[in-house]
Amino acid sequence: METLEATATVSAMDAFEKLEKVGEGTYGKVYKARDKVTGKIVALKKTRLHEDEEGVPPTTLREVSILRMLSRDPHIVRLMDVKQGFNKEGKTVLYLVFEYMDTDLKKFIRSFRQTTDKVPLDIVKTLMFQLCKGVAFCHGHGILHRDLKPHNLLMDRKTMMLKIADLGLARAFTVPLKKYTHEILTLWYRAPEVLLGATHYSTGVDMWSVGCIL
Repeated sequence: METLEATATVSAMDAFEKLEKVGEGTYGKVYKARDKVTGKIVALKKTRLHEDEEGVPPTTLREVSILRMLSRDPHIVRLMDVKQGFNKEGKTVLYLVFEYMDTDLKKFIRSFRQTTDKVPLDIVKTLMFQLCKGVAFCHGHGILHRDLKPHNLLMDRKTMMLKIADLGLARAFTVPLKKYTHEILTLWYRAPEVLLGATHYSTGVDMWSVGCIL
């Protein structure tokens, strides 16, 4: 597996000013932050390190490795950097620095529930097209996301750009298929074979999630 190299010369807290907590991913909290040098707004994902863990968690290594491979696609959230920091107890933590998106599909859908309006069909079409393009790119590079849901689809309200995020549960798949855990995906977006305890599955689990999102 690809090794992880963090930028050690400048710590995350030296380089960025945390503005607010904006969410929580599969394996860490996410903050809106400002680059102190450029003023650019970014998203900082703080990885969770367990007390009995030595080094970088394999889930973080896997996510960074996958993101480095997939970030060149316009419909996958872009990993900009990896920074080192320290928690309140003085233990080392890692921050993944992502491009900042101002909302996600879950919040976008909920904004329409507050009125009698439905999401316009042309917007549904453009968002689903982008989602399918992003999923196709993942699958074309041998990656299952395994946790597709509206909360993990970031958006720019002005441009209607959609990007797939939170690849903490993503895995590489091969032929023949390997054995995987069935304890994945938010329940409402799980494919039937996963709900029934299958340990061998493929790209269909992501496509089922895409259908549920639609």
